[in-house]
Amino acid sequence: MSVSDDEKVVTAHLQREEAFRLNVRFENEDLPGLIVDEPPPLGGAAGPTGVQLLASAVGTCLSQSLLFCLQRSRVEVASLETEVEAKVGRNEEGRLRVLAIRARLSPVLQDGQDGEVVRRRLDRCKGLFEQFCTVAESIRQGVPMDVSVEDPSPAPDDGGGPRPTRRLFV
Repeated sequence: MSVSDDEKVVTAHLQREEAFRLNVRFENEDLPGLIVDEPPPLGGAAGPTGVQLLASAVGTCLSQSLLFCLQRSRVEVASLETEVEAKVGRNEEGRLRVLAIRARLSPVLQDGQDGEVVRRRLDRCKGLFEQFCTVAESIRQGVPMDVSVEDPSPAPDDGGGPRPTRRLFV
């Protein structure tokens, strides 16, 4: 993937442990890994599913974007709760897809702030913050994807090294 000077690549490495259980590691080695899994009967529910991670990513980005806007607007937030629902259902081909995402953010503001000023600033942020959420806006627009599956490495007895990558599907 080519990257310009004002772009960066964020990488997640996934390694299968067993069944549908995957160990996710991030490029920053100081970050702890994460176990993801599917619920039974496919997996053992040892961690969140991909859909739960997607909902979490949307909620994290929206929450941080709203908090940043409020902070820049000098609105003090005592707490923030965010709930994200991902509606999963079948598409026209009968395949499971995320059909819709709904997020509800509930900030609680610090006491002692000028109510009318805070209301204007909060309203301004409500109109802006989504535009600065990288994850939600990318999903909303539809993120182009390039997916490839490499041929498996040959068995040790066939005398060769890894086969060249061949795109099986996109």
